Amino acid sequence: MPNRPAPAPEPSRTGLRRELGLLGLAATGICSMVGAGINIVPFALQRTVPGIGDWVLAAYGIAAVPAVLAVLCYAMLGSAMPRAGGSYVYASRAIGPYTGFLASFSQWFGLCMAIAVVSYVIPPFLRDIAVAAEWPTLAATLEQRGVRLALALGLLWTFVGVNLRGVSAVARTLVPLMLLMFVCGGLVIVSGFAHDPAEYRALVEARGEAAMLNGTRGAFWSVVPPAAAVLFSSFIGFDAIAQAGGEAKAPTRSLPLAIGLAILVVGSFYFLFTAAVYHTVPWQYVAAASQLRDVTAPGLLAPLTSPTVAVIMVSGAAISLINDLPGMLLGVSRLCFAWAEDGVFPRGITAVHPRTGAPTVALYVSAGLATAGILAGHLAGDFFAGVDILVTAMLVNFLIMAWSVLQLPARNPALARAMRVLPSRSLQVAVALSAIGLLATLLAVHTWRDLTAEVAGWYAHPTLVWLLVMAAGSLLYWREARALARRGGDLQAITAVLPPE
Repeated sequence: MPNRPAPAPEPSRTGLRRELGLLGLAATGICSMVGAGINIVPFALQRTVPGIGDWVLAAYGIAAVPAVLAVLCYAMLGSAMPRAGGSYVYASRAIGPYTGFLASFSQWFGLCMAIAVVSYVIPPFLRDIAVAAEWPTLAATLEQRGVRLALALGLLWTFVGVNLRGVSAVARTLVPLMLLMFVCGGLVIVSGFAHDPAEYRALVEARGEAAMLNGTRGAFWSVVPPAAAVLFSSFIGFDAIAQAGGEAKAPTRSLPLAIGLAILVVGSFYFLFTAAVYHTVPWQYVAAASQLRDVTAPGLLAPLTSPTVAVIMVSGAAISLINDLPGMLLGVSRLCFAWAEDGVFPRGITAVHPRTGAPTVALYVSAGLATAGILAGHLAGDFFAGVDILVTAMLVNFLIMAWSVLQLPARNPALARAMRVLPSRSLQVAVALSAIGLLATLLAVHTWRDLTAEVAGWYAHPTLVWLLVMAAGSLLYWREARALARRGGDLQAITAVLPPE
């Protein structure tokens, strides 16, 4: 084996650059989480899980528990293995290369679908801005399907362009927009708690829509667990921090801190935000309205506020959705970059721009899949299937991360000793086992709800679509693994150590 040159701090051997500080990392996770997860999902849930009624916050609380356990598993693994493509690296080094690929391919596909969903639901928020500003012609234009599709694709590829300029450009984009998002979201919270249901009921009755105030809540155990499985998607996004592990400064410290900070800030914001909206808007009205159109939090509150306040609230929601895109694109592109680095994906995907340090081909491949998701959702006329695929994919991913915590000492004891978060092994095992139990329960509930739903055909079951995609990913993995072996590569040896910096 030829002698390796002495490592130099710049540039890194992969071409990626450690330029993300704690604030940039936290912003990447926060902005990847706050978007559809707060402005749409808690209200579209009334349509997806009929009868959830006023138990949305209870479902949020249940969903938060496995989410926190998953966060701890990611933080433990990230402190020991701070590399690009976090979840792939974690599982491949703890369990084996195929399991690592399966976990992260599931994640990659699910998050690309989430990028598609977010891109496609931004135009209705722009429509709501036009409505609040009393620009009916523009609002009508934004309702047109062709315009919505063009805007979705334009937004996606705009942020591909931001990512192509490097992680510093992503951080400079995310941090100010994150602050604006919280300011505008705070206005939603204040407005929600400043009014009461009686005001909203009077407004609805004055519009002749009193029938929309009727509804029946389902039995707790029949609706809350399925709703919790869907709301679990609202906590997905912190993993984007782990995927950026190869570009973090002081990663063994900053990665766990950023992951913990993101889940704490976002979890608190979610509960306040959702509680404020449901404090004023009767859940019966939300349920009825969700059957007719895509409902949004600021769109629901806007009739009670001045046009100026309504425009600010809806603009904040649009910003929060837009914020999802750069961080999520960063995360998914680093996953396929890490596969290619190990040789289980086409090697050309490791190409890095020499000036910006951006993995250009990985970005194009990930954005291409998201584009396909936008087109599929547009043709199907229902974006929520993308959310269901994301939930399945990420529950599987998080289960494998928890399993990785259990298996790492057996396969790589040196890396296991490097875990700085919860260094007590008994505590690590307790967290991982608890996470596996709760995540497996959510996955079972979510899968049962999907497979027992009455739909037009098999292709409308997200679980079956996900299985088909996993089969295709497995075929691709085995093809690349065999090609690597023919070239003399030893995948087991490659995944026995950390990837290069």
